Amino acid sequence: MLESKLTQLQNLFSQMERALIAYSGGIDSTLVAKIAYDTLGDRALAITAVSPSLLPEDLEEAKIQAQTIGIPHELVITQEMENPNYTANPVNRCYFCKSELHDTLKPLALKKGYPYVVDGVNADDLQDYRPGIQAAKERGARSPLAEVGMSKVEVRQLSQELGLPWWNKPAQPCLSSRFPYGEEITVAKLQRVGRAEIYLRQLGYQNLRVRSQEDTAKIELPPEIIKEFVVNIDLSLLVAQFQGYGFMYVTLDLEGYRSGKLNQVIPELGRELNLR
Repeated sequence: MLESKLTQLQNLFSQMERALIAYSGGIDSTLVAKIAYDTLGDRALAITAVSPSLLPEDLEEAKIQAQTIGIPHELVITQEMENPNYTANPVNRCYFCKSELHDTLKPLALKKGYPYVVDGVNADDLQDYRPGIQAAKERGARSPLAEVGMSKVEVRQLSQELGLPWWNKPAQPCLSSRFPYGEEITVAKLQRVGRAEIYLRQLGYQNLRVRSQEDTAKIELPPEIIKEFVVNIDLSLLVAQFQGYGFMYVTLDLEGYRSGKLNQVIPELGRELNLR
């Protein structure tokens, strides 16, 4: 089954002849970049959008991964922070983010002679509340992984089979996802969340989130390591560190980390409308 989907992806890119990949450095878009480059060579180009919602460390990882694959890689600056529809952080915030991204990538692709812009959306993403997917579709972007029905688990399995050392890399959505809908997003807030997550990564914790609500930081960790975290971490030092970043209060979510947790406030009707 996995081999069949890989063949389908290779055929898909062969038919495209030239493709520009919206490449964030996440596991999904990196797999797309790998297969595109293996199929098309220098007729595939990876583009990473740089903005305050992308951690500098994640950008450096994206550069290293692209270099490892061999695919040509370029950076573009996106201006979603200039859009009040984005910074107001409505439930469809991602629509405005992806609109900015693809309004930047599409003309760039045409200028450089790439008839297709592709992204890393997988089949599982279609089942979640992802308003950004609609924005990409409206601008003609294609999602090869979703087109062949490849799930997140399969993305990791295939990445491992292809020898990509980051096959088990934790998901790292943009930093704007750390804020509850309706709370304004600012560059300063993005930076303090980013610094807090980097601090925890440096302590050895990779699969985590630091959610931010006003002056409060809420740490989310996998449920099975919460007890170990509380016992082994110098909590006073951690609190002082977070307060140095600008937070007043630091809490630990006892439910544990769960991707897309903030989407639980969205009515089911909203989810259904997005999936139509």
